[in-house]
Amino acid sequence: MLNAFQNIAIVAAIIFASIAFLWGLQIVWPNDRRRPHNDLIGWQVTVLGTTYAVIVGFMLYTVWTEFQMADGNAEAEANCPVNLARLAEGFSAGQRLEVQNLARGYVDTMLADEWPAMNRLSFSPESHRIIQELWATMTRVEAHNASEQTNLDHALTELSDMTMHRRLRELQAISSLPGILWAVLIVGAVATIVSACLFGSADFRLHLVQVAMLAAILSLALVAIADINRPFQGAVHVSPTGFIQAREALNDLKAQH
Repeated sequence: MLNAFQNIAIVAAIIFASIAFLWGLQIVWPNDRRRPHNDLIGWQVTVLGTTYAVIVGFMLYTVWTEFQMADGNAEAEANCPVNLARLAEGFSAGQRLEVQNLARGYVDTMLADEWPAMNRLSFSPESHRIIQELWATMTRVEAHNASEQTNLDHALTELSDMTMHRRLRELQAISSLPGILWAVLIVGAVATIVSACLFGSADFRLHLVQVAMLAAILSLALVAIADINRPFQGAVHVSPTGFIQAREALNDLKAQH
């Protein structure tokens, strides 16, 4: 994904290309010759602009909703190892220590390996190994009374939830808008800007400013969609704040022993 500087460069390039097109159009087909067709062009710009605005608004809403879901899922995943470590307080000393060490190892791996790896559309094998060890450890825990059995059931539920949130995060990290939707967005932006350039204005400089502002808005919208579309990549991405807080909570729990 692109960084902030590259996003700005793309926006600037689209604005420059739009201005260059309008300037070239003014040479080939001057304003006074386009002005008689303003009724037809104005109707076209209105219909095309309204349709494209609806499409862009829907796309922005969709990718932002998915971004918020990814953020919430990451927070929920970060809570699970903390809850698991706290529930492990009801296990025997050896099992408690093993589960809590694995929970801390999982959080540390998320911060040190997994988040940087997701920015490259990959995942850390270490986190998968720790999940497997947690499951193996939890299935060996023995409950000797009803209280311990309840505690074990809750711990297994937390581990199951953590596995589910992890799998969902992996799917969210690699998901993106289909190519056909990007084609609609790009073709729609080009058609809208070209239609605005075709309008015959009495003041060319004012027309130039209006086209530049339209190109800026459309390019910013497309860049925003592209950036938010990948929730764990780019300039705007889901931060590992939940895992940072989880590490602090696990360190506090360790300090109590």
